[in-house]
Amino acid sequence: MAQPIVIAVPKGRILAEAAPLLARAGIEPEAAFADEDSRALRFATSDAGIDLIRVRAFDVATFVAHGAAQLGIVGSDVLAEFDYPELYAPVDLGIGHCRLSVAEPAELAATDDPRGWSHVRVATKYPYLTQRHFEARGVQAECVKLNGAMELAPTLGLAPRIVDLVSSGRTLKENGLVEVERIMDVTSRLIVNRAAFKTRPELVPLVDAFRRAVTG
Repeated sequence: MAQPIVIAVPKGRILAEAAPLLARAGIEPEAAFADEDSRALRFATSDAGIDLIRVRAFDVATFVAHGAAQLGIVGSDVLAEFDYPELYAPVDLGIGHCRLSVAEPAELAATDDPRGWSHVRVATKYPYLTQRHFEARGVQAECVKLNGAMELAPTLGLAPRIVDLVSSGRTLKENGLVEVERIMDVTSRLIVNRAAFKTRPELVPLVDAFRRAVTG
């Protein structure tokens, strides 16, 4: 008997947006999946051949790239940061809209001109994307890797600027920061492990189901 297809989905904000897409693709998770207090990480679905795992957004790409999951839902920011050759991203799901941006304290921004930067020190969980962005501009970037609480970095003197995801901008404003440069627009994608896509033909109609879920 074939092993179930495992779909990795991210915890947090994207999960709520992904749930209707999963339903339209014919995948109804067990009740515990919607319980944010549940400690379970793997969940059955209405299809006995499909399981869901709920992991951190950055880990979705890793699970799928290494074949532990065959499909996943992840932001284009994560795909660009890791750039795994093992991943194929056939469907833009049209959810999770946000942007990756450079932000700094409002008082600094009042006199600062990004066009004049030659060297920047930034706190971010996207060191690869950040370096690549600034290199393309001829700016030397020193990245301090953080996994969260990015907005604290300027106020505590860790780094004067941050690179992070921005949606409404409310979190930046509440922490006295302003967006000064956009690096990329972000949406969530359906990703597939390339090797699994070749060896497990049942993945093809599943990808098509997600494609229809988006367009329908």
